[in-house]
Amino acid sequence: MTTHLNTLDGQASARRHFRYFDYVMAAFVAILLLSNLIGAAKLATLGGYTFGAGIMFFPISYVLGDVLTEVYGYANARRCVWAGFAALLFMAFMSWVVVALPPAAGWGGQAAYESVFGSTWRIVAASVIAFWAGEFVNSFVLAKMKIWTAGKMLWTRTIGSTVFGQAIDSLLFYPIAFLGTWTTQQVVTVMVTNWLLKVLWEALLTPVTYAVVGWLKRREGVEVFDQGTDFSPFAKADAV
Repeated sequence: MTTHLNTLDGQASARRHFRYFDYVMAAFVAILLLSNLIGAAKLATLGGYTFGAGIMFFPISYVLGDVLTEVYGYANARRCVWAGFAALLFMAFMSWVVVALPPAAGWGGQAAYESVFGSTWRIVAASVIAFWAGEFVNSFVLAKMKIWTAGKMLWTRTIGSTVFGQAIDSLLFYPIAFLGTWTTQQVVTVMVTNWLLKVLWEALLTPVTYAVVGWLKRREGVEVFDQGTDFSPFAKADAV
């Protein structure tokens, strides 16, 4: 699959214009926001197991994070993480403003609005911090593993990076959001269970990841290896 592709290092990929990068970034940010906005407030039960509905779709953002790093390199994935981070902050700010506005006389939807969009500051902070750290760990591990595996065995990188990225995400989110409100046992149980479910989702979506990565690489015509890349989350594009 890769014999006809041009090999680029991290510096060259950061400065190259790609045909489909903007679309993948838009999908990444959209799924991130929608899974937090629509799915986060609802608890669902299937087969006797209760879970946050957002878990059905949020892991897709991690799949797209894998695609971004695998196809476009760490530096371009870093741009997407920061874009998602900024979008989450704006969503939290907008939700707070809209909920806080005095409702019009005769409008009876305030209680429902507060129930869906009135997340506590702890949950908002936990979501933003966990996403930021987890996504950067995910991209870092995948980029490094791609060098170690010489670009082979994509499944080891997508699943391996998710194991570490989602572990950091869960280790940050659940204690920050719920420790002291839930018992320690509840926090640990939900944290481990949701981490396992997210990794399982990644594994199940491996064929989809292969198809998307292969399609994008063929159309972009490149294979990116992050050799010489500055992996700091704060590195500028001209210093990757």
